[in-house]
Amino acid sequence: MPPPPTARTRHPWLGLLGWLLLCFAVAALGALASRDAPGFYAQLNRPDWAPPASVFGPVWTLLYAMMAVAAWQVWRQRSWGGAAVPLGLFVAQLAANGLWSWLFFGWRLGAPAFADIVLLWVLLAATLAGFWRIRRSAGLLLLPYLVWVTFATALTWSVWQRNPQLL
Repeated sequence: MPPPPTARTRHPWLGLLGWLLLCFAVAALGALASRDAPGFYAQLNRPDWAPPASVFGPVWTLLYAMMAVAAWQVWRQRSWGGAAVPLGLFVAQLAANGLWSWLFFGWRLGAPAFADIVLLWVLLAATLAGFWRIRRSAGLLLLPYLVWVTFATALTWSVWQRNPQLL
């Protein structure tokens, strides 16, 4: 006889909703710190390869949605008990992600923002590896995020170094 269905198997879309809510709650907290970001970003001395401020919102919206789907896939495959480490890493990287906006835009602290994004990269790489082992599609969903964070790490460093008076 098969095991009885759990909430994870009976209502899988509620799980997806939960992961979406978590990811977009972090996005909303970051947006609070970034209320004045377009004006501040315009003041900064940026490298030629820095994107315009209008690019960040759409990119992050897509990445947060992909993150939520990736976490949901892993949760559906193994639940919390079977994927505690990669899902814990996911939550940790999400916290580092949300903190970056406060460090860089909210508090204008260049060195801590750079340290945070390096930590985010490490946590994200570990999360991606853990997700990949459980469900390859979940790992693939995190690849664009890792590429973006790699780019954002270089951009954070460059902008911080060019703007010591502001950061």
